[in-house]
Amino acid sequence: MTDIQPTRLLIAAMGGEGGGVLAGWLTEAALDAGLWVQRTSVPGVAQRTGATTYYLEFMPKTGAVKPVMALHPAPGRVDVMVATELLEAMRMVNAGFVTPDRTQLFASRHRTFTVDEKSAMEDGRLDVEPMVATCCAFAAKALIRDFSEIAQRETAHLNSVVMGLLAGSGALPIPEESCRAAIKAGKRASEANLLGFEDGLALVKEAETVHD
Repeated sequence: MTDIQPTRLLIAAMGGEGGGVLAGWLTEAALDAGLWVQRTSVPGVAQRTGATTYYLEFMPKTGAVKPVMALHPAPGRVDVMVATELLEAMRMVNAGFVTPDRTQLFASRHRTFTVDEKSAMEDGRLDVEPMVATCCAFAAKALIRDFSEIAQRETAHLNSVVMGLLAGSGALPIPEESCRAAIKAGKRASEANLLGFEDGLALVKEAETVHD
């Protein structure tokens, strides 16, 4: 028996944002670092191009017996939460996956508008600032920036910036070099994605807690 608990990561992404690629990079990086890792995903069909959650657990290899890991996240039991769009972060807060006693939140503050927002007769857009404040109130730590804008600056994908944030934060038991190796092994747009990774790395090391 062991008292060692896994590090639990939940990713909420929308279609086309590379959430599956990010989960794959993290899996390969964890294996490179000699960790046990398990990954599951729940695809969704939604009005905003589809929303998918990816759940990963990481554990050090302290014995010969492979640990039994959970297939799905449990409310109040998520250590690290990533949301690639602000309303997705709010959905995860509402579902109980972001809690002030344990969850470190990384969320992009850019928006993909809902049908109700776009079809309103006047300006139906949700106010960003209350959403940011709510996310920060429910997280133990929060870093909320426009990850999409950072990625566009390097002609990279948003997921590479998030990979850098996770590597630089120390929230996961995965070294930076293993993360770089996973991106390089992906080959497609690897040079641009490595630049996005370095930008994410720099951002999290410059930030203190935090949100804009």
